[in-house]
Amino acid sequence: MHLTELRRQLVWLIGIRAIISTLLLGWAILAQINAPGLVPRDPFFFLIGLAFGLTVLWTVTLRWVDGRPWLVDLQVACDVLTVAAFIYVTGGVVSYFSLLFVLPIVAAGAVQRRRGGLLVAVLSTAVYGAIVLAQYQGVFQLPGLAGAAAAAVALPPARVAAYTVATNVFAFFAVAALSGSMSEGLRRAGVRLERASSELADLQVFSQDIIDSLTSGLITTDYGGTIRTFNRAAEAITGCEASAAKGRLVGEVLQLPKDLATALTVDLEGERCRRADYAYKTADHRAIEIGLSATHLVTTAGRTGFIFTFQDVTEIKRLERDARMKLRLAAVGEMAAGIAHEIRNPLASMSGSIQVLRNELPLSGEQARLLDIVLRESERLNDIIRSFLAYARPQRFAMSRVDVRQAVSDTAVLLRNSALVRENHVIDVEAPPAPVWVEADEGQIRQVVWNLATNGLRAMPDGGSLRLGVAAAPPNGNGSGSGGDVRLWVRDEGVGIPADEIDALFQPFHGTFARGTGLGLAIVHRIVSDYNGEVTVTSTPGAGTSFEVRLPARADTRGD
Repeated sequence: MHLTELRRQLVWLIGIRAIISTLLLGWAILAQINAPGLVPRDPFFFLIGLAFGLTVLWTVTLRWVDGRPWLVDLQVACDVLTVAAFIYVTGGVVSYFSLLFVLPIVAAGAVQRRRGGLLVAVLSTAVYGAIVLAQYQGVFQLPGLAGAAAAAVALPPARVAAYTVATNVFAFFAVAALSGSMSEGLRRAGVRLERASSELADLQVFSQDIIDSLTSGLITTDYGGTIRTFNRAAEAITGCEASAAKGRLVGEVLQLPKDLATALTVDLEGERCRRADYAYKTADHRAIEIGLSATHLVTTAGRTGFIFTFQDVTEIKRLERDARMKLRLAAVGEMAAGIAHEIRNPLASMSGSIQVLRNELPLSGEQARLLDIVLRESERLNDIIRSFLAYARPQRFAMSRVDVRQAVSDTAVLLRNSALVRENHVIDVEAPPAPVWVEADEGQIRQVVWNLATNGLRAMPDGGSLRLGVAAAPPNGNGSGSGGDVRLWVRDEGVGIPADEIDALFQPFHGTFARGTGLGLAIVHRIVSDYNGEVTVTSTPGAGTSFEVRLPARADTRGD
């Protein structure tokens, strides 16, 4: 038995003792008023006072009962002796209070189980039997009874007394057995209930651990869309604490698309599940993509709400876009490279022939201007084909240890002296004082920087600042750059790129400028991909664009 449970039971026992003592006091006062001398006044009231005093004493000793269980035995024994004293002063074998022995027996059975109840029944039998035997042996005289009281205590025949004692003793032991059995049953039921509660708590904790261990966000709501559960993955994805999310509407927390939020109000429009992929802004203002599924929460009571499972699919979507683009580019490249090669030969013949005619034939001014246009456009077409072949069939790697810092600085010098730069253009270089080494083809590294930089200058027709930068960086965790990575960035203050055009930015012939082949960024992506690196773009329309290239410092190429 738990010690706190023992103390709780004793509190109840002390309270019942006080109530019984109060009832006896009230009965004694009424008896003295209606039939003076029915009970011996002085000893009876003394015993009632003693009962109250013992009640106060047991209340004081409650603080020590946990470590001293013998105090419980002392309380019960004193109760038996007090009851015996009441019976003694009210007539012994003819006393109306004989059944008061039942009270300490029940108390012992409740507190000390069956064994305690039987021991108190034995003690009560012994004390009660001793009182009756002493009466019939004339050992003691009942105190101060007179008149009606004296007549009431005339001893019955011995046979009647024996029957009375036997009846009472049988009642003592029957009550002891019954109270002990009931107490034992309650104890076992309590143990089973405690075990079941513990198992239920463990099951709840285990279920919560499973929910919190999911890598997908999990939210449950009622039919009104109010959030009831919010697991750890949901916190990590949304950046919202569970305590702040519970009680709020799921549409508000998950920023649900309008069609899905509407479907929830009409029970998912009769469907079992609805799925949506949409853009989400986290609590820390990061833009991510969420893949979400909503379905009914079905319990034994039927449908009681909705379950939402979701994941951050930003990286998956990016990989899917990259894979689709690479597949398209591979197919187009294989076909177009052959076509471009075949076009280049007759184009060279045509250009050479026109040049001869231009030099040998007498031409008017208009005819000469037209031939110049043909030659110029032929040269531009040849540049396009040359760039496309460089993209579709990259040159073999001439691997060496390249200082990217130097390549960026040299490219900046060339840009400052190129025809693309205007007076209101500013080109700055951000680079560490120490070399930044990478194993690569130096020509390809310079081409990456040049293509990105010229693209940035074209994006600033009204001028602005172009910043070229390079720095060493730790590995990014995707397997590239076992010896550390190299970061290279180009940032402009130009027109920017709309969000819906960024995905197609590296596709061939997707140029947005009047001048250019539309292959510069595609070539950059092809070179970086061949080095097992990555290119990321962030842009704000009207505020500028930032290209960042991340390359492994040690060679890890995927050349054709």
